[in-house]
Amino acid sequence: MNKKQRQLLDESLAVLHALHFPKAQQNERSALTLLALLNLTPPKTWRDAENPMIGIRAVLDFCRANYGKPYAENTRETFRRQTMHQFVAAGLVVENPDNPQRPTNSPKWCYQIEPGALRLLREHYRMKTWAKVLAGYLKKREDLISRYARARKMRMVPATMAEGVVVQLSAGKHSRLIKEIIEEFAPRFIPGGRVLYVGDTGEKFGYFDETGLHSLGVTVDLHGKMPDVIFYYPASNWLVLVEAVTSHGPVDGKRRAELARLCKDCSAGLVYLTAFATRSEMARYLGEISWETEVWVAEAPTHMIHFNGVRFLGPYDKSN
Repeated sequence: MNKKQRQLLDESLAVLHALHFPKAQQNERSALTLLALLNLTPPKTWRDAENPMIGIRAVLDFCRANYGKPYAENTRETFRRQTMHQFVAAGLVVENPDNPQRPTNSPKWCYQIEPGALRLLREHYRMKTWAKVLAGYLKKREDLISRYARARKMRMVPATMAEGVVVQLSAGKHSRLIKEIIEEFAPRFIPGGRVLYVGDTGEKFGYFDETGLHSLGVTVDLHGKMPDVIFYYPASNWLVLVEAVTSHGPVDGKRRAELARLCKDCSAGLVYLTAFATRSEMARYLGEISWETEVWVAEAPTHMIHFNGVRFLGPYDKSN
């Protein structure tokens, strides 16, 4: 690292200290992330700070190309969870300013330096006005954090479980389908069923009843690929494993085997369910859906489709 690179990096660390970030964020990774958010590369100065919209992948590319720091691909989650999340929580960074409704698992998910922070750093850092303007910014920061937190909360998707518990899910199409599964599918087809797990695109566990799963013989691997929702239906002693399909595939043969391994010691019978928002979306995956599984479509919530062969063969009542 040359002298100018080192200078900008040290100054970025000093900014994080001045903004009262915890020690866990006063490190090289976070300092480089701040420089990436400002597109500050040698021989630029803080007067040249910009505000590009940038994703985590682009941050890693910036570190490698401009500061000779080749972070490994598997550090993306570290950048996201141990630096960018704290920047967002502190009001330093805004998520998806171009589309606040963007789902968390979108490849277009991006970050941008908050306008007030950009003005502070571009117009006052290393200037005689720095101390005075910084003090004013820090006084107003709590209001800024509260405002952005309220805006994020308004974008959340609330799903109300049978017990009356409300789980807040990250905004997006996937979460809206999970809400339908909890509020529309469960009361119709597994009345009295209990939610044991809800996945979220923003956080791995939107809701997690670890004790309830453990009592049925299911030990969750925190690094394993969980289904989107797990219900326990005590009336039939069923564990219902649900995949909500909006971008990834249904319960096909491979996924069914994975879920079976996850629940290999379960004392309840296993039911595999794929949920779609519409019949047209289901049609895209029709050839992949495994036999001996179920399908539910949110736009026709009172019906089920059984991929179970002769088990359900027989006449309907003539009145239907």
